[in-house]
Amino acid sequence: MKTQYYTATSLDGFIATEDDSLDWLFSLGDLNDSSYPEFIAEVGALAMGSATYAWIGSNADQVAAETGSSWPYTQPVWVFTSRSLPVIEGADIQFVKGDVRHIHKEMRAAAGDKNIWIVGGGDLAGQFYDAGLLDELIVQIGSATLGKGKQLFPRRVLSPTLRLISVRQISTGMAELRYEVGKNSVGSTA
Repeated sequence: MKTQYYTATSLDGFIATEDDSLDWLFSLGDLNDSSYPEFIAEVGALAMGSATYAWIGSNADQVAAETGSSWPYTQPVWVFTSRSLPVIEGADIQFVKGDVRHIHKEMRAAAGDKNIWIVGGGDLAGQFYDAGLLDELIVQIGSATLGKGKQLFPRRVLSPTLRLISVRQISTGMAELRYEVGKNSVGSTA
């Protein structure tokens, strides 16, 4: 079982625009041509930040067009938030706040022998990294630049902590990099 941060980023390192939009991403390739179908089949629990959750809820039609469902997850999801958010119908959601270590234990129990997916944002993935709980980064890099927005991974992580284990071209618009996170240097933040 691994705890994985699987995400897409622009060439200049942003996962979303300043207003948390993911619209830039959908024109870059077909989700079914990526590693996503195999990836999600091995996921037993998900963690996401409140901005990611709110974007999914307010863009249900676009999410359904891309994934086939306005709430595309059958697995339990822990939403890290300090604000009150509406529950998306049909979603197995737990709203939580605080130290990711305590929640990770619950997620591990729920995931069984499957993986935990840190959906985003970048700071939430960074909190799992800081706690020594992140095993892998799977980053799909899109052939687009945003200029500014929400950072991919707002942490200082220097080699050899991240070990590149594979590179794959997905389409003319996307490439995927997989990194294993070394546990000996975890917790270096900027």
